[in-house]
Amino acid sequence: MVASYAILIDGGFAKRKLQSGNRSATADDFRSLVDTICHRPELDRLRLHRVYYYDAAPLESTERRPLKGGMIEFSKEPLVGRSKQLFMQLGRQPWMALRLGELSFNGWAIQSKKLHKAQGTSLEISADDLKPAITQKGVDMRIGMDIAALTLKKQVAVIVLVTGDSDFVPAMKFARREGAQLFLAPLGHGIKESMREHSDLVLDFEVSKHT
Repeated sequence: MVASYAILIDGGFAKRKLQSGNRSATADDFRSLVDTICHRPELDRLRLHRVYYYDAAPLESTERRPLKGGMIEFSKEPLVGRSKQLFMQLGRQPWMALRLGELSFNGWAIQSKKLHKAQGTSLEISADDLKPAITQKGVDMRIGMDIAALTLKKQVAVIVLVTGDSDFVPAMKFARREGAQLFLAPLGHGIKESMREHSDLVLDFEVSKHT
């Protein structure tokens, strides 16, 4: 029986590495990324089990703006439409499984540039100095759970993890303890030594960006 491998893509990280200037990452960029990984010689004798893509579903709530009043409808932001389009196109790609967490609105925060320019012990702010405080929930957890499931159930022999985030080191260590090999694909991003230490192989290659 031919051993299998799975590709796990940290979507937020990969989108930042694949974007070019003002152009957002596209489904074609991710297709090229997956093809590049699949054609690595280290995976020649293995069968692709599945590609897992992790990201947060766009925020679509309506919130009240402070100071100048009015409402902001996040569902009408251009980013929401682009995200939905990307997820739809990725979901149609062969062997691809989407794992979506959520975004949470946590009030308003002062723009960092405003704080950097502040002097003295008080600060005067305007509506334009505020930005929505939005946090991502459930994405890292889903990556960790899938790494555990894939290794404990012996579904794959190799996990290719596309990320540069050292928060995944515990999950990487778990996979190796359970007998799987962990290949790391940081897409040219500088990584901490702990990530190199707890991966079996770091795949160094340049990402292909469509124009």
